Amino acid sequence: MAKPDPLHMVLKLTQDAEEQASLQLRSAQLELQRRQNQLEALQNYRLDYMKQMEQQQGQSISASHYHQFHQFVRQVDAAIVQQVNAVKDADNQRQHRQVYWQEKQQKRKAVELLLANKAEKAKLAELRAEQKMVDEFASQQFYRKRQR
Repeated sequence: MAKPDPLHMVLKLTQDAEEQASLQLRSAQLELQRRQNQLEALQNYRLDYMKQMEQQQGQSISASHYHQFHQFVRQVDAAIVQQVNAVKDADNQRQHRQVYWQEKQQKRKAVELLLANKAEKAKLAELRAEQKMVDEFASQQFYRKRQR
């Protein structure tokens, strides 16, 4: 029975590592999308609020209401700035995980290439051995015919 090639175990490990990296990348992509959606919701909320105030523009607005409006807009703007930073952080994380996944993918492909090369060399060696046996058999047949 042939001894198992340790490269097959290495391949299994690299495949597992690549799969884990792929799952981490997918998670980072989903988190980025979630944060982008939150940013978009905040921006839309601000826009809607501004439209509401614009519709009330011809009406008399108390000073305290006007002050509350500006204070609220500043709070929403601060939340938008925070969310923009959260989106940037999530995008950086996604980029980092993408590079990590690509590294794991390259390692897996390198091990697969090593195994393919090894299999090709083994096949060539087997073909040479078969050819040698055929050649020996043919030469034995030739000598037997000559000796008769």
